[in-house]
Amino acid sequence: MSLLETRGITVRFGGNTAVDDVGLTIGKGQITGLIGPNGAGKTTLFNTITGLQKPASGQVLLDGDDITKLSPARRARRGMARTFQRLELFLSLSVRDNIRVAGDIQHSSTRDQDTDKILERTGLTDIADRDVSDIPIGRARVVEVARALMTSPRVLLLDEPASGQTDRETDAFAEMLTGLAAEGLAICLVEHDLPLVMRLCATIHVLDYGALIASGTPAEIKESPEVIAAYIGTEAAG
Repeated sequence: MSLLETRGITVRFGGNTAVDDVGLTIGKGQITGLIGPNGAGKTTLFNTITGLQKPASGQVLLDGDDITKLSPARRARRGMARTFQRLELFLSLSVRDNIRVAGDIQHSSTRDQDTDKILERTGLTDIADRDVSDIPIGRARVVEVARALMTSPRVLLLDEPASGQTDRETDAFAEMLTGLAAEGLAICLVEHDLPLVMRLCATIHVLDYGALIASGTPAEIKESPEVIAAYIGTEAAG
């Protein structure tokens, strides 16, 4: 069942088309991949979905409702959360306080208990009281996800969340995302770690020069001549 959908999304910057008539779906309880070369339009599409970028045309639908004209804050209140390609954390605050601040924004009366639950759910309890500036970047990426989860989202958009992670951290991260999807969360993953994408995602969408060139299962994507030529390459596909 599709929870989030884009229809004909087009984004232009001056005379350049960054996203060209893109339609994709993100299902409830599934991890959906969005891959492509650098500059393919993945982050621009995320910005459009979350309301940070206005499209030239097209629609964003959440649970069947057109939310294209809603502000980022109103989309967040409807159950949309995201992380960013660059870390957007409060480096002078502890891991716990970075997560807790999302509860403050939500005016949650149970934010302390909720924070403890999120820390445990994301495997961050052991570093909860350390400043974010003092922890490895791979775990800081998980803090961003934990903070997003504090808003109780229905849709979670992750922009290169495994960047900087060790193999062990990536394995733990993959297990966490699988568990979150099993609980009903809709997850869209922009990631250059192709083995991770192929391992986690039920459906993968591929962008190239702003256009959607393929959508399908991991097996279908690996065998797509268009995707191999544009991004994966014959060696990685084999």
